Amino acid sequence: MIPLDPLPNLIDQVYARILEAISDRTLQPGQRIRQNELADKLGVSRQPVSHALHLLHRQGLVAESGKRGFEVTQLDPARIRQLYEVRGAIDALAARLAAQRAATDAAGRTRLEVALAAGRRIDRKTALTDLIALDVEFHRAIYQLAGNPVIEETITPQWPHMRRSMATVLSELDYRGSAWAEHADIAKHIFAGDADAAERTALAHAQTAGRMTEERLRATDEVAA
Repeated sequence: MIPLDPLPNLIDQVYARILEAISDRTLQPGQRIRQNELADKLGVSRQPVSHALHLLHRQGLVAESGKRGFEVTQLDPARIRQLYEVRGAIDALAARLAAQRAATDAAGRTRLEVALAAGRRIDRKTALTDLIALDVEFHRAIYQLAGNPVIEETITPQWPHMRRSMATVLSELDYRGSAWAEHADIAKHIFAGDADAAERTALAHAQTAGRMTEERLRATDEVAA
């Protein structure tokens, strides 16, 4: 039998740190990743960095570049649109189910209340990494309250790509407030047990975010061209 890797936890930590850097654009799309330099910055050997980059490569977050090198992949506007089409359907279902269970799941309701309160405390100085984390937690709270674990199991592999897309629109100061106003509207309907309204507003929120992201990416591509 092949010996087990002695560094799984370290690899996970390196993976999470690189993913965070890609998500908040510390590592820009198209930027080449030098493994030695990255290992030095993280204070680790090249081995866990190499493992982590191969995991990110499988997810399509980095691509091979030159001999044994990698670079951060570009965000594809069409792919983002497709992603948000699927996410809209999932989020709409999750909001509907959450509204149906809000009166009976006290723990789930509390998690959503806490996530909403945390998000509404953001301001113009809130770091992009924190904005993304707060946004993700709000939606994950709805998934939990929905009571169907398949929802989160289905969406989890797509979170790294969605985190990157979130950075595209959350970097705009004006959208930060409107995003949380939309979140508050979704939560209001969930707490009220209004499944139809919760479903409708969750779908509209995903569609708006998807459209804005796609438009922003296409505009950026046109400028670059």
